[in-house]
Amino acid sequence: MPMQCPLHQALLFRDVSLTPEKQYVLTKLSLQQPLLRHATPNLKTSAAETTKHNPQKKSILHPDLKTIPRVETAYIIRFYRWHIDAALYDLSPPPTTLHAIRVPQGPKQIVRYDDGTGDELSLPLGTTAFVSDQTMFQLLPSELKSLAVRTKVKYAPHPYSEGLEMAFDELPPWSGEKIKVYPVLWKNPVTKALSFQVHPKLIINPLPAGIAREGALHPDGAHITDLKEVRELLYKMQRPAIAPSLVYPHDWHEKDLVLFHNRGILHSVVGAFTPDQVRMFHQCNLAASDNPIGSSDEDIIKWA
Repeated sequence: MPMQCPLHQALLFRDVSLTPEKQYVLTKLSLQQPLLRHATPNLKTSAAETTKHNPQKKSILHPDLKTIPRVETAYIIRFYRWHIDAALYDLSPPPTTLHAIRVPQGPKQIVRYDDGTGDELSLPLGTTAFVSDQTMFQLLPSELKSLAVRTKVKYAPHPYSEGLEMAFDELPPWSGEKIKVYPVLWKNPVTKALSFQVHPKLIINPLPAGIAREGALHPDGAHITDLKEVRELLYKMQRPAIAPSLVYPHDWHEKDLVLFHNRGILHSVVGAFTPDQVRMFHQCNLAASDNPIGSSDEDIIKWA
């Protein structure tokens, strides 16, 4: 029976023996739930993560995680990148399942927030960290809620590189009609909750007629293309929701299976490993055939 009142953005199943083929079937079955039922399987992947990657020219995959260079101890680390499992080009964000095949054993590591706050978070080795994007929106002050509800993001084609921006002519082949423009806020079709779902040009619509302009940011709208300005604005809006007390770092056991909602949470791989430690997972994504639902006119009136 479809889940009519979803309570969680991530579900954990312990001690699951599952072949990649059956994991695909399970992920596909999740599409029958109201949260995801508008999706259809356009893409099937099964991937393993280890401590070693094969280098590829012009790769759009992330490099190996590294410890903070100026810190001597190997136990002080950082988040890799808060993200959605999505190409953000041509295909829409999918549901994801992660199945733990091999989990490294070792002492806990500490994430140090290198922003002057002194924040730290103790984590299990090789964790996946999750945060709620509904909370991310709820924590915003009123002027940033107004901005979020009026803003869209235009993603570059193939928006991944090894930590550096790449010129368009250096990217794999791409076409303009496949570039994605998504709202900053995505609405859950069942709960109607709004999630701050951004994978860091911002396009901000003007305030609706009749809304007070005093104190509003960009009341006449704006098209922000300066990368530094975009990053500073997004950091200001997203940083409160990754405070240590709001992060769920999953303590993986072998045979854990996690199904999570890519339209309501962000996640980050975390960990630095020794040569004899291996982290290997099977990951399955199914690309959605529809785009995320954005803020309604009623939402804009309420929050703008």
